[in-house]
Amino acid sequence: MDDDNSLLHFLETPSKHYSKTCDGFGSQNDGGDHSDSSADTDPSNARERLEHLLNQPANKFCADCGTPDPKWAALPFGAFICIKCSGTHRSLGVHISKVISVNLDEWTDDEVNCLANSGGNATVNTRYEAFLPENYKKSRVDFATEERATFIRKKYELQQFVTDPQFACPLRKPGSNKHHNQQHSSSKHGTFRNSWRKKDHDHKGVKKMMEIGMVEFVGLIKVDIIRGINLAVRDVMSSDPYVMIILGHQSMKTRVIKNTLNPIWNERLMLSIPHPVPPLKVQVFDKDTFSADDRMGEADVDIQPLISAAREYQSSMNTESAQICTFLASENSILVKDSVIAIVDGKVEQEIALRLQDVEHGELEIKLECVPLSQ
Repeated sequence: MDDDNSLLHFLETPSKHYSKTCDGFGSQNDGGDHSDSSADTDPSNARERLEHLLNQPANKFCADCGTPDPKWAALPFGAFICIKCSGTHRSLGVHISKVISVNLDEWTDDEVNCLANSGGNATVNTRYEAFLPENYKKSRVDFATEERATFIRKKYELQQFVTDPQFACPLRKPGSNKHHNQQHSSSKHGTFRNSWRKKDHDHKGVKKMMEIGMVEFVGLIKVDIIRGINLAVRDVMSSDPYVMIILGHQSMKTRVIKNTLNPIWNERLMLSIPHPVPPLKVQVFDKDTFSADDRMGEADVDIQPLISAAREYQSSMNTESAQICTFLASENSILVKDSVIAIVDGKVEQEIALRLQDVEHGELEIKLECVPLSQ
């Protein structure tokens, strides 16, 4: 196929062209033999394909604000974004936008395929900014957190730029005509009152969503949930425990481990760190099928010292492993044993053995790692 036909094919089906380019790269690296299914799950293969996608011209700049060298991706949209925009994407919730780090996370073949099939930043913006008004200010590198959050929510969550506003109309649910007729048969005063109440309720919901999106983030915290020890019984003889972590408006939880009081998770969760920095809430629950989950203890962890240590390490020239500070355990504290903030292999980490509060007994071992915003 000559260059002109290749360009025409790209313009007609950009996502297919982009996906084929990525698949071709994979074929070159594995000799074109796809009979072995293990290649699809090979982490090194996924990493090579990811780097190839990241090196595409349009993917070298954040899809939302244009910041060079983006190191995050938003799925299922398939967009490469910068760390500032990733904070707003995280606040949308994983049901809308799942944020993954190019360097910090382990990528699966399915996740790389999602990026390949999306067509890259150029195609993502062609779709989600198709009808961006000429006088509308798209997010830029120097935008404030509030302006950045407003644009990203309109672009992805509300999808206001996907269709031409001239032809857009609100969707009606089944039975809405019946409700509409009932409103017209009522008095003018009653109709006005009901309409006002609905608008006020909607306004409060939108305002709350915007407040969450306007939070400024100063970095990321990776939380490794390692294991529980001697947890409380909440079923007949045992429990089905899982862990939930909460930081500001964000929350994540581990998988449920059935029928044990000494579960081993070895599971990593990651949250954005908002400013001002709240304590990290760690809660343990027993999963129930027919009733509300039972509490199995909790603890609040002050992560400010870890953040301060990470910032100091970032600005220093030290590259060797070292202990930065130690927090001593006592009978009245949540620490089962002394906790140390240390530099390990270029990472600022803190291992903590928590004594769970508001419960008969139980301990939880976790490890924290702080990644400052500039990383």
